[in-house]
Amino acid sequence: PSGCGKSTVLQCLNRLIDLIPGVAVHGQVLVGDIDVRAPGVDLTALRTRVGMIFQRPNPFPLSIRRNLELPLREHGTRARSLVEAMIERCLRAVGLWDEVKDRLNVSAASLSGGQQQRLCLARALTLRPQVLLLDEPCSALDPIAAGVVEDLIVSLKGFYTVVMVTHDLAQARRIADRVAIVWSDGRGGTIVEQGPAAEVFTQPRHPVTAAYIRGVRVASGAPAPITSP
Repeated sequence: PSGCGKSTVLQCLNRLIDLIPGVAVHGQVLVGDIDVRAPGVDLTALRTRVGMIFQRPNPFPLSIRRNLELPLREHGTRARSLVEAMIERCLRAVGLWDEVKDRLNVSAASLSGGQQQRLCLARALTLRPQVLLLDEPCSALDPIAAGVVEDLIVSLKGFYTVVMVTHDLAQARRIADRVAIVWSDGRGGTIVEQGPAAEVFTQPRHPVTAAYIRGVRVASGAPAPITSP
C-alpha cells in the first residue's frame, strides 16, 4: 500500500535518496557485489548501471531524437552512425520505433502518455544498464497504455534485473517472478513477506499478506515479519 517506503527503497539502490535532506541510510545496499553506500562509489557510474523510471513520464522538453541522443553523447558516444544505430535499437526494444521513426525531430511532448513512458524506458536503455528501477510506471497511464508497458516490462526482464514498485497486486502477479510485501508497522515500512510470486499469492505465510490479497482492510501495526530464504 501507499506510504510504506517502497519508493524510498528504490531510491536507496541508486542513491537518489542522498538528494533528500536529513535522510540517513544504514547498513549495506548491494548491487551485484558492490556496496553502493561505500565511500568512493562513483555516482555517475552507479546511475548509469542502475536506470530508473518514475511514476509519471518525464521526457526532456526536447525532440524524441534528442531525448535519446543527449545521454549517449554525455557518456562518450559521439559518432553519428553509432548514435543513430543506438537510437533505433532502443526505440525498437520498447516497441516505439515504428510509431515514431518518421517524426524523430518532433517534440517528445507530442507523444501520448504511454508513448512518453516507453520513450523514458528507451532513454534509460541507451546507457546499457544492468538494473532497471520502475516506480509505479503504469500509475499515470490509461488501461490500454498500461497493458502495453506491462508487456514491455515482461519482455525486458529477460535481459535486465527489474525492480518494480506497485500497489496493484494483480499487476504484480502478472509481472513478477519474486515479490516482497511491504507494510507499515506504525513506525515505518517493514517487509512482512517475500518469496516467489506464485507461492506468495497462492500460499501466503503472513496474515497481513493473506488479508491484503483478499482485499480485507488491515490496520497499521502488522505482526512481526517473516521472510522466506
